[in-house]
Amino acid sequence: MLTHTPDLVGYGSKPTREYLVDASLRDQINNSLRSYEEAKNYAPHQVFIGNMKPEDLWQIEQPWYLNLQNDASRYGPWGEIMPQDEFYGYLKIVDEFDLVFLTAEFTGPVREKLSNHKLYSADDDKRLGAGVTKELIEEKIKTGALPLYNQGSLAGCIQDGHDEDENLKAHILLENLSCKATGVLAVRNVLHSLQIDPASIDYAMNSGEEGVGDRYQRGAGNLAKAMVEMSGCINSSGSDIKAFCCGPVHTMVLAGSLVQSQIFENVVAIGGGCLAKLGMKMRGHLSNSMPILEDVMAAFAVIIGPDDGVNPQIRLDVIGKHDVGAGSSQQAIYESLVKKPLDKMGLTIPQIDKYSTELHNPEITEPAGSGNVPKNNYRMIGGLAVMQGQLPREELDQFEKIHGMPGYSPTQGHIPSALPYLGHACKSIMDGEITRSMFVGKGSLFLAKMTNMSDGVSFIIEKNSAKQ
Repeated sequence: MLTHTPDLVGYGSKPTREYLVDASLRDQINNSLRSYEEAKNYAPHQVFIGNMKPEDLWQIEQPWYLNLQNDASRYGPWGEIMPQDEFYGYLKIVDEFDLVFLTAEFTGPVREKLSNHKLYSADDDKRLGAGVTKELIEEKIKTGALPLYNQGSLAGCIQDGHDEDENLKAHILLENLSCKATGVLAVRNVLHSLQIDPASIDYAMNSGEEGVGDRYQRGAGNLAKAMVEMSGCINSSGSDIKAFCCGPVHTMVLAGSLVQSQIFENVVAIGGGCLAKLGMKMRGHLSNSMPILEDVMAAFAVIIGPDDGVNPQIRLDVIGKHDVGAGSSQQAIYESLVKKPLDKMGLTIPQIDKYSTELHNPEITEPAGSGNVPKNNYRMIGGLAVMQGQLPREELDQFEKIHGMPGYSPTQGHIPSALPYLGHACKSIMDGEITRSMFVGKGSLFLAKMTNMSDGVSFIIEKNSAKQ
């Protein structure tokens, strides 16, 4: 799921902080925002929802933001790119505590658009309501509510959830509701596309990075259960899994384990979108006369179920993990996450057809001085193969092209962490193009000032071993 939200870029953590010291920044950002059509036709976004393969990006001249696809589709095999006005509608729909208010003038046209959406229900329509007067919105903004703009016009607002609790201020609640709404849309999309009964989902895990809670229990909330509640999963419970960027890979391993042990039959792993990271690299984009490319929130949902004899299998017997005593050098991390599990399988590094690492879009990161993250990761894995005598040194430069892919994911921490390739990998395995793929997630635990350690987990999916 991708939601194009250019008018929320200013509410990202970095723009919000820097507005206080640079009065001109707001206008600079507003003058550098993309239209929905530009975001929809952006090749990395089309890869994200499955209309293009990651390898197709090798053939498209960069910068990709100047070489847009012609009339690209909003919908893909496993997702969509939703425009901002419809997303605002879903912010209201998933709001259980009357925090979000939309004007009647805005709500009418949005209702008409959403009524044609495959995921929109009669209950959604009731929750959306008819909207309120613009005057009421303006009064709420005067008393501290956060305005919501759409293409420069006032569309609504979100108010505080508590007068005295900093954790329930409007800005934090907008982050939390954005994560919830994108997660709900991702769950609904995967249930709809696979024609799975929502009532068959037993458990949900959300790996989003939002710390949902109040002043007495910051981060202790449960967005996963809130997401499946809004997705018709009446027989599901859930919990949130926190491990910074590595959270999604932890979640996949835990979900597979719950199914393998027959505790639950069907588990959905979710990653809701992260509003705080909108505009995170905007200084690099502005200084290079680029559009603000961090103008979308991404989300995913994956259903893990019992072996059906057809779909790819998770190899739970060869999980890679970065132990406390492993050391924090890049070589030590990759030996733990890549070499050790492959040694256990009796495979060499080049015998994995495709590696999915941190798939940050380099067009976002390089102008900000963060480098090409996937390229560097593939260089490390290939270099490890050379050190182990598994790859001739002269083939190192081709390792990325053969066993990797260009980065194409929005840079929202947990979102690029390997899983964006999962749909592509499953299809490639089912189509007989590859046999197995390894997903390598890493996390920066030191960001919380509790430890200096890094983190990492990996898992492998492969062709189903069933004979029929």
